[in-house]
Amino acid sequence: MAATRRPIALAAAVATAAALGATLALPALAADNTAAAAPAATTELTDGTLEWGFKESFRRYIGGAGKITVGDGATRAAGNGAFTFGNGKGTYDTTTHATDTAFDGSVNFNAHGGVLDITLSDVKVSTSGTTGAITVDLKTPEGTSDDVELARLDLSSVRPGQGEGGAMVFKDIPAKLTKTGAAAFNGMYAEGEALDPATLSVKAVTAPPTEEPTKEPTKEPSEEPTDKPTGEPTAAPTAVPTGKPTSPAPTTSATTPAADRGALADGTLDWGVKESFRSYVTGPIANGRVETTGGATASGDGYRFPDATGRFDADEQTLEAGFDGKVRFLGHKEGDAYTLDLSLTGLEVKVRGGAGTLVADVSAKDRETEKVTTYTDLAVADLKLPGGELAAKDGVVTLPAVPATLTADGTKAFGGMYTKGTPLDALTVSVALDEDAELPATTGGSGTTGGSGSTTGGSGTVGGGGTVGGSASLASTGSGVPTGALLAASGVVVAAGAGVVIAARRRRTV
Repeated sequence: MAATRRPIALAAAVATAAALGATLALPALAADNTAAAAPAATTELTDGTLEWGFKESFRRYIGGAGKITVGDGATRAAGNGAFTFGNGKGTYDTTTHATDTAFDGSVNFNAHGGVLDITLSDVKVSTSGTTGAITVDLKTPEGTSDDVELARLDLSSVRPGQGEGGAMVFKDIPAKLTKTGAAAFNGMYAEGEALDPATLSVKAVTAPPTEEPTKEPTKEPSEEPTDKPTGEPTAAPTAVPTGKPTSPAPTTSATTPAADRGALADGTLDWGVKESFRSYVTGPIANGRVETTGGATASGDGYRFPDATGRFDADEQTLEAGFDGKVRFLGHKEGDAYTLDLSLTGLEVKVRGGAGTLVADVSAKDRETEKVTTYTDLAVADLKLPGGELAAKDGVVTLPAVPATLTADGTKAFGGMYTKGTPLDALTVSVALDEDAELPATTGGSGTTGGSGSTTGGSGTVGGGGTVGGSASLASTGSGVPTGALLAASGVVVAAGAGVVIAARRRRTV
């Protein structure tokens, strides 16, 4: 930048552009500047707005089970939209480039006759370098906790744009749940879970400039566009195609005598469904357990489903493998029944044309209506297959640690609590084409794990340890947040959307 800017104009530009970690070098002052004209250590920010919806799937659930109310100046976009908190005021430190901005407005989530009653207010955004945080005052029936850090912001790839009245706008800042936020939801949302992106707009408070620079309007626009187009497009296309195809199974299959097509003689599927969901079910809120029956066993961090049947064809690059076993999640016991009751059985992995799908039989029990809806052959997850061709080595075809994401149909299994594309646990498939082929050994035991982490042998169930009072009296998470009502509320959210019951179905044959 040219060194023609006066300190007042410089503070206005830098206060907004450097806010939230935008990468901007501080320009040199004009040669005729004097020490008396140096800018102050801090610059005021005003007329700020923050557009943020916390988490879209959470809003959607509350909209179906209760209501969302905005107040104190906050507004909400139509159609289950995000919230806007306005009248933002704060400061920008010209030495450290840190910012702090507080906004007017509050939002209340209320459902299930007040069992879920959460208010977020006094919303603030603070930044330092290329990172930032969103903090709120959190109010539940148990009390209020101030300045709870809910989200971490990543501004490393966010570039400022120009808004109305000279405002600097930082659009769609990626946000992730903090450890404190995860503790507040008792692990239902894991630390690092993606939240809705945030959009920040701020202005700098300046005195009416007496010497407005003539070059300022032409300098910044010319710099910003040149970085964007040249950086992103060139790297991504070359990295993906050239990386994965170099180490797949084709070379090994060419050297092995194993059959390359035919019926499966045996096989296993290792899958944990979703780690944060397992933690929730066996934690102090749902106070539940996980049962494995029909040949399925607890294995490492998940479950093993055995006795694969189906077919594999290396020439056609197809695999259809169905597995025995059932896993059942139980939580929130009321009387002799559980309001959260989710089972998965008849799991099947289908691979064709380079695409993979995990299929299961699912039947969902709605917490409000207690209605059970059964789904047969529901496509639960999309699978991201490894590069290269499917091939057998020593009579075994293996797909290790395959990433899985929830499908649109799969959201039905969880009552819409998770959205399409939500990451699930990775799965590993090993199937044998030869009865004498050796499958990988199991990775864990099949005992009973209590909610407190104790392990005993025998029943193949997971769960137990915590206790829940009759009126949502809950154990503290140790986070310093008044979590009792909030945790009870998150329990209601999950139980309402994720309770499922399944009748075991006959093993698939091909």
